[in-house]
Amino acid sequence: MTLQIETPALLFGATSLILLAYTNRFLTIATIVRGLKKTYNEKQNNVILLEIKNLNLRLTLIRYMQMAGVLSLFLSVFAMLLLFLELQMAGIYLFGLSLFTLLVSLGLSFWEISISVNALRLHLSDLVDNKVKEK
Repeated sequence: MTLQIETPALLFGATSLILLAYTNRFLTIATIVRGLKKTYNEKQNNVILLEIKNLNLRLTLIRYMQMAGVLSLFLSVFAMLLLFLELQMAGIYLFGLSLFTLLVSLGLSFWEISISVNALRLHLSDLVDNKVKEK
């Protein structure tokens, strides 16, 4: 079994875009948390505190998503180095590990998106409940 040195390089573009998307999600949620914290300090509303806890979980997941994505890129580069040094089997196994860490990152992303969608549905349920009461 052989692996060409160009194969691990295929992950560079995808991994870079994924990491950029993760960073944008992180920055957006961080901004929302800061705003909610300011609102909570003014109003002491428990609903806001629950939202902050939910966002804190999402920030933690994004941090792990980023770590797994960076590890995937690192392992991919290391696999290329091993292939360059003609250590074929080690390069193949390291590239496989790189793919696995990318899968972990994507799995965490799926989990984080699920949490986000559930939180938005909870927000929208207030509107739906109010519409039903108006009818």
